[in-house]
Amino acid sequence: MCATAGSASLPPSSDPPSVAELGEFGLITRITAGRALAPGTLLGPGDDAAVLAAADGRVVVTTDVLVEGVHFRLDWSTPHQVGRKAVAANLADVVAMGAVPTALVVGLAVPGQTPVSTVDGLATGMWEEAGRVGAGIIGGDVVSSAEIVLSVTALGDLRGRAPVTRGGARAGDVLAVCGRLGWSAAGLAVLRRGFRSPAAVVGAHQVPEPPYTAGPQAAAAGATAMIDISDGLLADASHLAEASGVAIDIDSAALPVAAELADVAAALAADARQWVLNGGEDHALLACFPVAAALPAGWTRLGGVQAGVGVTVDGQPYQGGAGWAHFESRGDR
Repeated sequence: MCATAGSASLPPSSDPPSVAELGEFGLITRITAGRALAPGTLLGPGDDAAVLAAADGRVVVTTDVLVEGVHFRLDWSTPHQVGRKAVAANLADVVAMGAVPTALVVGLAVPGQTPVSTVDGLATGMWEEAGRVGAGIIGGDVVSSAEIVLSVTALGDLRGRAPVTRGGARAGDVLAVCGRLGWSAAGLAVLRRGFRSPAAVVGAHQVPEPPYTAGPQAAAAGATAMIDISDGLLADASHLAEASGVAIDIDSAALPVAAELADVAAALAADARQWVLNGGEDHALLACFPVAAALPAGWTRLGGVQAGVGVTVDGQPYQGGAGWAHFESRGDR
């Protein structure tokens, strides 16, 4: 594991090669031993439950589940990348509430024949990504299963601010985005064609890069509503519009279609604009701000909020799909 300062190195390679040989408690010790815990952790792994300080008096909580073959494939991603991705998806939800991540709890289900090296990689990635925001893994569970399943619960601190929900947008607000759009979808398209390059877009699918500091900054700037873009821009804008009881219009001229995406789309005879509008798992942030508010650094105006219902592009319904939907799609996202 790539741990925070003061952590111990991994056990030597002579350890048992499979999870079954190592055993439940040996595996837990391997994942947690020597890890530096984040500030605010009063009691970490090793007891019936962990204890975390909550200075604000409120705790933001979110959970995501990643299933092998649905959310990741180990022939496309390393265990380290999967671990980072699992944590990033949860941390993005915390910051989308305007909170600062503080800790994570992880449920890990693996087949008994899983190599210990695979779990080492998963743990390394999880601890590394948590360390990017100064958080740590304070507990969890390990069980046997038919495939690898990662269930990650992330906790956050609002630091005295009100949570920024999906339901606060008002007619007249400005719609803005922070982070990449369409990159993960482009990377997935490349992998599905049997290629591993360009590395930049493939890497964006393997490990997202949420703008972690942008959520709290948006909250401080007066954001009225915010959401993590995990299912696609149009899909998540629709969630925000429905929760707020408003209509959202996206300006196509403002869509951030990167040159790298345009190049990949040309090579694959695909539509980069479709990736930007409907591609999931980049974990950018979408937020609404009062029209008089100054957008924080890194945020780009993308459209506006109006009275009404639904989401439009340039004032018209979009006919090209509506992003990811569980139970309707199959295979790695």
